[in-house]
Amino acid sequence: MIGILAAPAQARPGGTGPYPADYETTLRLRSHTVYRPETLPSGIRLPIVAWGNGACSADGTMFENFLKELASHGFLVIANGRPNGFGRTDPEMLTEAIDWAVAENGRLGSKYRGKIDTESVAVMGQSCGGLEAYEVSTDPRVDATGIWNSGFMSALDKRKLARLRAPIGYFIGGPGDIAYENAMDDWDRLPSGLPAFMGNLDVGHMGTYGQPNGGEFGRVGAAWLKWQLKGDAQARQMFVGPDCGLCGGEWSVRQKNLS
Repeated sequence: MIGILAAPAQARPGGTGPYPADYETTLRLRSHTVYRPETLPSGIRLPIVAWGNGACSADGTMFENFLKELASHGFLVIANGRPNGFGRTDPEMLTEAIDWAVAENGRLGSKYRGKIDTESVAVMGQSCGGLEAYEVSTDPRVDATGIWNSGFMSALDKRKLARLRAPIGYFIGGPGDIAYENAMDDWDRLPSGLPAFMGNLDVGHMGTYGQPNGGEFGRVGAAWLKWQLKGDAQARQMFVGPDCGLCGGEWSVRQKNLS
């Protein structure tokens, strides 16, 4: 019965947030890896973050350090693919992750019952996973989209940018990132009035995900989610205005419609 609900995949909590996080698997969502605070906190509900891996890989632990960092700040992060899995994923798996989280929040007997903030949802992904996030970002449940080291490659796909409706954040690895030109071109094509942030850090296509706690990308990613999904005013200061926390330092920053 324990395996049907959720079986811990390992016992090595991580992250710098107030809720050390680990990952687990569940037979109710067989093709995913769920990152969450090791001990589900009382008094708060966890916003949902659906994550697509680079190369559309079905390895749910490909970005383990980074995703544990996000979850440690009080998020339920669901990655496409099982731990150390293989094969390829698709955008529909991000939708499946959101569907599962919503269902678990209301399911009798679920340890997540009443503990998930189903009104606060982000879709994010790296490289090919970022393209998956683009595809799902039009879901009316999605409140924010995160594009990491990614951008549309074809003119036909770029037409899809007109459908974007949720605030979007780009986190790119600078001119040395193979996705840089595509991401910057997407930025110029975003719908008028769409709130958007663009941050470039000169670390290349693979970013800092593999560093302890996801490195700088982990720090910034957690702050962006806290602002977008929790309304954290301190986290907001990192991204908004000419004197934002990421402005004038190692990050190259652009902003649109952020107030």
